[in-house]
Amino acid sequence: MGAAKQEQAAQAQGGFLDDVYGKPGHLIRRAQQIAVAIFIEECRHLELTPVQYAVLVACRDAPGIDATRVSEVIAYDRSTLGGVLERLEERGRIERRPAAGDRRAKQLFLTEAGARLLHDAEPFVRRAQERIVQPLSTADRDELMRLLGDLVELNNEHSRVPLKRAP
Repeated sequence: MGAAKQEQAAQAQGGFLDDVYGKPGHLIRRAQQIAVAIFIEECRHLELTPVQYAVLVACRDAPGIDATRVSEVIAYDRSTLGGVLERLEERGRIERRPAAGDRRAKQLFLTEAGARLLHDAEPFVRRAQERIVQPLSTADRDELMRLLGDLVELNNEHSRVPLKRAP
């Protein structure tokens, strides 16, 4: 039997990729893909990604924060964050300034353009977040958020970039 026929037979038996589809890791990865796709769809006209949004919020909430600390508070790989920061700076959304005590260290500040972008993005970000959970009942949304919060918190140390909340 050919590969295509074997695949059709497996699908007909209901066992096709059950060892993948029913696993929490797969479902979480798929949920993340869906969440990013919805965010991008809502914020496309703003040319804003979820990670850029998180960086802008961190710069707004902690003016002068450094890149290492941004990486910690948004749980994003430090080496990958460099490219995100470069793009935000090139677009005039953040500014990097030398730190007073260490000229090699750079502090990050939200620019006026970055603050306007965050303000303009808020209704679209809110709508994206609502769309992600919209198919669920209100009670299920609350339960999902509670369970996801617990799962992330209890497994934080297993992350490549554990979240280190601001004090």
